[in-house]
Amino acid sequence: MTQPKDLSKEFGLAGKTALITGGGTGLGKAIAQCFAESGAIVIIAGRREEVLKATCAEIGMGCDYVLLDVTDIDNLPVFETQVFEKFGMIDVLVNNAGNTIKRPFEESSLAEFDAVFDVHVRGALELTRLVVRRMLAADHAGSVLFTSSMTAYIGQPLVSGYTIAKTAINGVVRALSAEFSNRGIRFNGVAPGWIDTDVFRKATKGDDARKAKIMSRIAMGKLGDPKDIGWASVFLSSPAASYITGQVLLVDGGAATGF
Repeated sequence: MTQPKDLSKEFGLAGKTALITGGGTGLGKAIAQCFAESGAIVIIAGRREEVLKATCAEIGMGCDYVLLDVTDIDNLPVFETQVFEKFGMIDVLVNNAGNTIKRPFEESSLAEFDAVFDVHVRGALELTRLVVRRMLAADHAGSVLFTSSMTAYIGQPLVSGYTIAKTAINGVVRALSAEFSNRGIRFNGVAPGWIDTDVFRKATKGDDARKAKIMSRIAMGKLGDPKDIGWASVFLSSPAASYITGQVLLVDGGAATGF
């Protein structure tokens, strides 16, 4: 009888170094946990040192952190150099840092839109440019992952800036995959639906009507677990996905396509 094959090499990340922005909380923390459990050397980046320290202690397995504000564009080259000098080549970059401003469109300002766009798109692009240059200079194959959102597919009221930024991310994945696929660097994204995080619970607290509407939209009838996003991110970054690029994977329980 044929014995089951150990697929840890194909679906794991052993020996890979991953940098995850926004890795201290929420979905970033879940992605970091899943990457570490898959054998990766995990570096989480964010602005709040105490949060990053606590997350590294919780994850263990050699998880480390670096301080980063992705909107500080002028400082990103210094940051990238410091990361390289301390940890070596980055094999997987996960652009997960995010923010949002909840406000009616007609009451929003350009500055508020910029504040969202600077994190999700401009900062992510500038960091990606630096990491990709390093990969190209070393002829090093790598993977770049962006956290998109189901909101880029269905739209939601009061978060137009967030929706526009996440839609731009989908375009980034397509454009850069076309440019770099034949140079050994893959670009993909994960688009979470409604996930059971502190952010979701805060957004729906005391608003039973909103929560009921959300639940009625999810074809599977349940919220996602943060690790659903983590494991999808592991897969897209693993050798098992070596022929996948330019894709944004919806992880939403069928909410974007269900009825």
